[in-house]
Amino acid sequence: MGVPWFDLASLAKPLVTAPLALAKLDLDLDRREQLGFTARVEPLTVRQLLSHSAGLPPWLPFTGEPLAQQLARGFPAGAHPKLVQGTPGVSLYSDLGYRLLAELLERETGRPFASLGAESSGLAAAPWPTAPPFAPQGPDAEMWRLAEPGRPFPQRDPYLPNDANARAGMRGHAGFAASPSSMKDCLRRWLASGVPVRMAVDTASGADGSRWGLGLQRALRGAGRYGELLAAVPPGISGLHLLVQGHKQGLSPVAPALDDAPGGTSAFWFHLGFTGPALFFRPEDGLCIAILAHRVGPSGALLDAEQLRARRWEILAAEVARLK
Repeated sequence: MGVPWFDLASLAKPLVTAPLALAKLDLDLDRREQLGFTARVEPLTVRQLLSHSAGLPPWLPFTGEPLAQQLARGFPAGAHPKLVQGTPGVSLYSDLGYRLLAELLERETGRPFASLGAESSGLAAAPWPTAPPFAPQGPDAEMWRLAEPGRPFPQRDPYLPNDANARAGMRGHAGFAASPSSMKDCLRRWLASGVPVRMAVDTASGADGSRWGLGLQRALRGAGRYGELLAAVPPGISGLHLLVQGHKQGLSPVAPALDDAPGGTSAFWFHLGFTGPALFFRPEDGLCIAILAHRVGPSGALLDAEQLRARRWEILAAEVARLK
């Protein structure tokens, strides 16, 4: 029997934070002074934050202090792939940018981000009324010890996100959950608003070949890439397709080997959640394919990145075959 409650993790970014930012914030106003980045040479804008091109590191422990202050006192850059320094103008996926977006939204609306996001999306903000299934600790515990060895790691709570930063209060990048029915309602509202089309606009590129819009990433072609798989879906197919998979008794078949270098662009844009969910959108006809799935393996261990890609690939390939 499927588990009816899913921690959406980073899908909060395209479903909650980005739509709110696009609706309520000036995209190109320089926010350096407002956010405390007074020593920064380059402007700091909402457009950069949405497209992960502000030059921020991917991740830092949420300590409660202003981000500019935390960055100024330094961190062990290079000690972990998520503890690296970004370059302004170059996309580098960062939870920190969406933390700043939530901060700006709270300042400009005068409302707590959790209630603002729950009202706008229909999703449940943590702490949740029902606990999602337990998931083992991810790599954030290791990263936390590297970056803040003297600061206690946040305690687990079944009604708070698996992600340690979200447990500790980092708003904007995670912290929302859904049942299949509330996810469907949220996605219908999201599609009807027209916001996904505004998000799916080439804005910045990453050194790894990634291409970001204002909250969604372009799905590229190439072996083992979602854009290659989704390219088989004929144009003109529209509507919402929500694919739900609860606990799975075995591992999924291995996904095709992933080419190091991406191919050309596909018509789809997407976003992934650390805990297993995924979202794919084709602006030309409004086709939206969303996955609700858990990252826990049959033995109760956390799936690694490749096993998770195989699970998503299996779910998506079945739907692609059906749509063909």
